[in-house]
Amino acid sequence: MVWSADFALIGHPQNWGAAEGVLSSLRRPQPPILSDDLRDIFPWLPPRTVCRVSVGVPGESEARGVYIDSFIPPDRLEARFLRENLVRVRDAAAYAIREGARIVTLGGFSSILLEGKLDLLPQHPATAFTTGNTLTVALIVRGMERAAELAGRCLEDASLLIIGASGDVGSGCARCFASRVKKLLLCARNSDRLHKFATQLTGVGAEIEVGTDLQQLAAKADLIICAASMAASTLFLEENSRCTIVCDAGYPKNMESDCAPADGAIFFGGLGQVTGGIRFDPDLREILNPHPFPNVAYGCLLEGVVLAMARRFEPFSRGRGLITPDRVDEIWKIAQKHGVTLAPLFNAEGPVEERISQLSPEVRT
Repeated sequence: MVWSADFALIGHPQNWGAAEGVLSSLRRPQPPILSDDLRDIFPWLPPRTVCRVSVGVPGESEARGVYIDSFIPPDRLEARFLRENLVRVRDAAAYAIREGARIVTLGGFSSILLEGKLDLLPQHPATAFTTGNTLTVALIVRGMERAAELAGRCLEDASLLIIGASGDVGSGCARCFASRVKKLLLCARNSDRLHKFATQLTGVGAEIEVGTDLQQLAAKADLIICAASMAASTLFLEENSRCTIVCDAGYPKNMESDCAPADGAIFFGGLGQVTGGIRFDPDLREILNPHPFPNVAYGCLLEGVVLAMARRFEPFSRGRGLITPDRVDEIWKIAQKHGVTLAPLFNAEGPVEERISQLSPEVRT
């Protein structure tokens, strides 16, 4: 049977365990590659399709596509590897075009590398590219709403800190919450860009405070969204407030798993669950989607899927500064129509909704 690719998902392994699993699956029935050799071999692998993917109910609302691994080594995400990684993403995009994909979504660090400059990718009249960040923002917002509801907290009385607030995902979250929380705390490394962005939110509703001192801002927050572009999990919120709820939406994760607030809770954000199911051939579920719940995937990848199911082959998410509440609502409606819902809240240790429901409903005043 000829496989027609409605969509292509471009991703990369988030750790060396995943990298070893993908490479071993490609070598079968040959013996698995030795772990000691993996780091030497991996940087030389060209991007390629590692599995076929079908999403939705077969014969009804199903979409079919491919998962293309760019083979960016997990330890080469720093700025000094920028040029090398851009070449990998471009090559992966060219591979998606050869696969005939009509919509291609950039997962994980891929969209961060481009900073939304989709014109840097190979162009083809029959293929559209999207960063996938709008659906990611929609799922982060719904996740924080769910967490606040479980804890019995009112968003209108809360102080929300967004880390990485001047980035595409962080700024999108800020726009969505600016009129819904009591105080919006914005943190980023680039002070000039951060202050310029904050002026766009002045007068929207929430009291706005900006800064680059993470610990100082964290001490004032009831809710925290981590959406920074980081090569590794390095955030440590040593001063964060009692009973803080933290959403880690980074890929890779912004926080180490043991850095959750002692009296609070952390959950992974930006994840959706497909009611019609996700099927991989070969079956790489345990490698690509190692989650405690079935049919869960990152919103950045799911955006391409739901756009394909809606037959909207367009660059829905195109770069920093373009994610608005209206666009978030639009992609969320598309996602829901095609069977994508918010994934149950969890973290590295497993399900976390019961933990959140046991937190104090009080917020900082």
